[in-house]
Amino acid sequence: MPKRIPVALQMFSLRNETEKDFVGTLKKVADIGYEGVEFAGYGGLQATELKKVLDDLGLKAASSHVPLTTLESELSSVIEYQHAIGNKHIVCPFLPPERRSEQDYRELVSILNSVGETCHKEGLSFAYHNHDFELQPLSDGRKPLELLLEETNHDWVKAEFDVYWLTKAGEEPVKWLEKYQGRTPLVHLKDMTTDGEKFFAELGTGGVDLSAILNKGDASQVEWWVVEQDQSRRTPLESIEISFQYLTKNYITA
Repeated sequence: MPKRIPVALQMFSLRNETEKDFVGTLKKVADIGYEGVEFAGYGGLQATELKKVLDDLGLKAASSHVPLTTLESELSSVIEYQHAIGNKHIVCPFLPPERRSEQDYRELVSILNSVGETCHKEGLSFAYHNHDFELQPLSDGRKPLELLLEETNHDWVKAEFDVYWLTKAGEEPVKWLEKYQGRTPLVHLKDMTTDGEKFFAELGTGGVDLSAILNKGDASQVEWWVVEQDQSRRTPLESIEISFQYLTKNYITA
């Protein structure tokens, strides 16, 4: 029997809602049934305040997305905050456009290694989250995402594969999970419309082969499935509930 993998929500999905009411929005996430949240900001709360909110709501801190510049300049305080809220996973979520040259990627290897080594010593995991721009080949034919994962220390730098962006770039997420098996403690679950727009879709309503991905969770040692919907044509709360219901009906078992 495969191990049951809990489901978290990336709070960026509800960024407009959290701006108005951070704690109230977390409560709505808990009420839907999510077990954890992946943070993209903390609503201005001190770590002790946020930990109490999470405990009161029965939520766990699954992960935190932390901008690269913050990881470079304030890593010790970032780590201190994660320990206080009970989070074990830190993720570099995005590379700004001005840092995407081939030379930038090569320099990023040592930066990721440095951050990852420090996190590892602190008992935390550190991962890199992809979009589609890391799938455009470099001069040596490799894709930037391959370069980053092949040239960093496998114990210090993990991956948080985003299945929407992999699919949009023409890749098969399952092949990436197989290639980097055991190095993906977090996976972003997303779907994509089957029309020419390839827009973000609620889980189970698009064309991403989610079943194949979910079936790889155990072998890939996934610790959290993370639902995210960058944009929605419904209200974001409706979208995240539809996605959770899909997982409940098709995948999650007690």
